[in-house]
Amino acid sequence: MQSAATTEKLIDNFGRHVNYVRISVTDRCDFRCVYCMSEDMTFVPRARILTLEELAQISTAFVELGVEKIRITGGEPLVRRNVVKLLGDIARLEGLRELTITTNGSQLPALANKIRDAGVRRLNISLDSLDHDLFRRLTRTGDLDTVLQGIEAARTAGFDKIKINAVILKNRNHHEVVPLVAFASERGMDISFIEEMPLGAIEEHDRAEAYYSSDEIRSDLEKRFTLTPTSETTGGPSRYFDVAETGTKVGFISPHSHNFCDTCNRVRLTAEGRLLLCLGQEHSVDLRHVVRSFPGDRDRLKDAIRQSMSIKPQGHDFDLTEKPIIFRHMSATGG
Repeated sequence: MQSAATTEKLIDNFGRHVNYVRISVTDRCDFRCVYCMSEDMTFVPRARILTLEELAQISTAFVELGVEKIRITGGEPLVRRNVVKLLGDIARLEGLRELTITTNGSQLPALANKIRDAGVRRLNISLDSLDHDLFRRLTRTGDLDTVLQGIEAARTAGFDKIKINAVILKNRNHHEVVPLVAFASERGMDISFIEEMPLGAIEEHDRAEAYYSSDEIRSDLEKRFTLTPTSETTGGPSRYFDVAETGTKVGFISPHSHNFCDTCNRVRLTAEGRLLLCLGQEHSVDLRHVVRSFPGDRDRLKDAIRQSMSIKPQGHDFDLTEKPIIFRHMSATGG
């Protein structure tokens, strides 16, 4: 990755500089996490999913428009066939400062070295429980031992940074926040705790009942650890705290209790090419239509992205007491 070759910036109507894009390469996943999707999911037909070439074209256009950070997501991005080639193509883009992946860890035993060699330097790995039975209940299909092996494979591969992400649900796994911090810190990793986001209808899961705020998590942690606020940012929504006892950091992603919309610097591309301007709203632009109707026309693609900034909303308005106003599941949105 080299220094930026463009001085252009994507600026929305509220003066926010968009320099971070989260790109979903698939809506499919080998887990069925209770907060992310229904147990019996219908996935997008493959013909509607962007090809690897189209994903590379769109990534190139964003970097030429001043985007410095791309995060590859899903679904589970590492189940996408030939995704390692795509990662290599994106990592070589001149001007891109950081390429990262969010993964559930299941494919890391086989792929950690390959994605590191492709140019990925940072990983976020989801880990919501250290209890085998609870992990299975939360993921429905996941195997904790495989994920733990994946974490160790990633550590051995030598990534610059590995961070754990945990979605915390009241009366499910909220009692594990201290053990999760201990697990991460013992391995030199930071951890972020995430409030559940109300995307998609999941009948068997009551989000209002399961909501556990970042403030409650912080209170639980402060019974064991000394947390000091830090000004550190990684370009995402986490608020970070230094943990005095471990030398690592704890982050909180708080779409409900501490809305972060005023500093939003990112947009999301779904696996079927819909550019979402806000996680919690439906404002979007169909980039698949652009790349398929005008193949190879980079200028037209870049112009569509520029114009999308005019409809990026000021923020979201999540309400756990209502049925979801966003019917797409998190797996379709891009995690």
